[in-house]
Order: sequence, then C-alpha cells, then structure tokens
Amino acid sequence: MKALGSSGWKGPVKFRMPTAENLVPIRLDIQSEGQRYKDAFTWNPSDPDNEVVVFAKRTVKDLKLPSAFITQIAQSIQSQLSDFRAYEGQDMYTGEKIIPIKLDLRVNHTLIKDQFLWDLNNFESDPEEFARTLCKDLGVEDPEVGPAVAFAIREQLYEIAIQSVASARESRLSKKGRRGSDHGSASKASGLSMDLVKLFSFKSSVVRKRKDLDVYEPVVDLLTSEEVDALEAREERHAR
Repeated sequence: MKALGSSGWKGPVKFRMPTAENLVPIRLDIQSEGQRYKDAFTWNPSDPDNEVVVFAKRTVKDLKLPSAFITQIAQSIQSQLSDFRAYEGQDMYTGEKIIPIKLDLRVNHTLIKDQFLWDLNNFESDPEEFARTLCKDLGVEDPEVGPAVAFAIREQLYEIAIQSVASARESRLSKKGRRGSDHGSASKASGLSMDLVKLFSFKSSVVRKRKDLDVYEPVVDLLTSEEVDALEAREERHAR
C-alpha cells in the first residue's frame, strides 16, 4: 500500500480539499413521483455552473427518470457547491494534523470496514489511488467499491477541512485578544497528533500496529442476496 507522506504544509492556508485534486463530494438522495434517485460523486468547483443542468438532464435521460428530477438534481448539486464555495478564500488551519479515517461501507454485495491515519497536511494525496490500492490488496473485485471508498475518504476530509476553517478563525481571535487560548489550542492539537503517533507508531499515513491487528485490520465480507435484501429493506424503512 502506498504511503501518503506529508508534503510539509503548515497552516494556515487558503481553504480547499487537502488532496491533489480539489473535488467536492456531492451526495444526492431525491424522491419524486414514486421514484428515488441516490448517487454520490465528486465535482470540480471550477467547472461552469451550466454543467450542472447538463448533468441533471443527461442523468434523467439515461436513467429514464421523471422530468421533475432535473430541477431537483440541479438544485441539490448547486446548493452543495455553494456551501463549498462559501469557504473559498478563507484561512484553513492545518498545523500538525494526523487524523483517523474510518470506513464502514456496503457496496452491492461487498461490506468493507477499515480505519487508518491520514496526513491532513499532504496536499498531494490521492484518495482514488489509495482506494484502488486498498481494493487490490484486499482482493475486492467489484469495480464500484473503489470509488465508494474514495468518496467516503473525501467526505471525511471535507468535514475536517471545514472544521479547520473554524480553527483558523478562532486562532485569529486568540491573537487579537486571547493569546493564551491560541497557544493552548495549538498545544492541544499538537498533543493529539503526538498521541496518535504513539498509538499507531506512525511512519506513513496508513499504519496498523501489529498487536492491534484484530482491531485495525481491514474487514471485507461478501453478503448473500438474502442479506443484501434484508439490509436494503431496513434502509428503506429508515428513509421513510
């Protein structure tokens, strides 16, 4: 598995996804006229806005969905892009941040669980490449699992990037009137990183300590059709 080493970035930097490609994770779950459309994918925030409508129309045509889905798909994507763009230009505190990433996914008949550390300062990291390598190492054959793993990683990185904007904002306030709090915040973040380093014997962004293999080793299960049907029925009840 390829290690994702730090590229030496220190905070603050301007907000963006802490990955090589600045892609926004988009999740859709739309119901209309008795039909439901669910999807998850990434979007380049630099793409022209009219591409959203083009995508919505093509999706509705390809999946033979009611025309009402066009507006709802476009609006949902545009709303999520607007949320992302609202953070652009703002400072994002990175500092010493080694964060845990957790996977608990079901894709078709494949159930995959894993947890590992990720270097938030590595702005050259590639979740898609990592996901491909992970699936290859685990012998996962379903081609849809890799993209789902990469998306799950990007979603978690996005949430942490948003939290990092708040950290940078608090740091600025501390420098203006609460210098002691600023030092304490930085020390706390550094302490957390060091605790994680000690726990996982950190040498790269993906480490599993030998004595904890039963806890941190990836788990892959292939579900039967009956198990998948039961899970989907349960998910449908929760959705209602």
